[in-house]
Amino acid sequence: MRIEPAAWDDAEVRGLTAAQQVELRARYDGAGEPGVPPSAADVGVVLLARDADGTAIGCGALRELEPGVAELKRMYVVPAARGRGVSRRLLTALEAAALERGWTTLRLETGTRQPEAVGLYESAGYRPIPAFGAYVADDDPFAVFFERGLPARDDLVGGVRQRGWSTHPLLEDP
Repeated sequence: MRIEPAAWDDAEVRGLTAAQQVELRARYDGAGEPGVPPSAADVGVVLLARDADGTAIGCGALRELEPGVAELKRMYVVPAARGRGVSRRLLTALEAAALERGWTTLRLETGTRQPEAVGLYESAGYRPIPAFGAYVADDDPFAVFFERGLPARDDLVGGVRQRGWSTHPLLEDP
């Protein structure tokens, strides 16, 4: 697997984010997403995960909320690639990209009907917080919010948090 930068309006990224929205609408009885949907104008980082044959299998994005703070958006892994550590690798790579841009705090919104997402974020050190930004006005009963202060650069080696990961997230697997 490899993780690489992409554009928000890249066809493969659009395909993955569309699939994510279909899956989420099914989980939430057709309800649309809370908050302000991301766009090419406000997304600063997009990463695409590819499997060994080059097929796009996951994505994630970041958009700046305020100086030093970004929001994690559109984390998604195709069902066939789940359970292989793709989401954790994407999250690690997005955190490294955030630090490169001076974003030391990441926030996100997910939902109560996404226990695998909640588990990923909690296991990566994200803690629950109240609704933030545009989400405050939405009052979505299923929405939950998390935040993580990213470790100082000296806690990273090659852009990877030192908690059991040994490869740089932006390079191909050996």
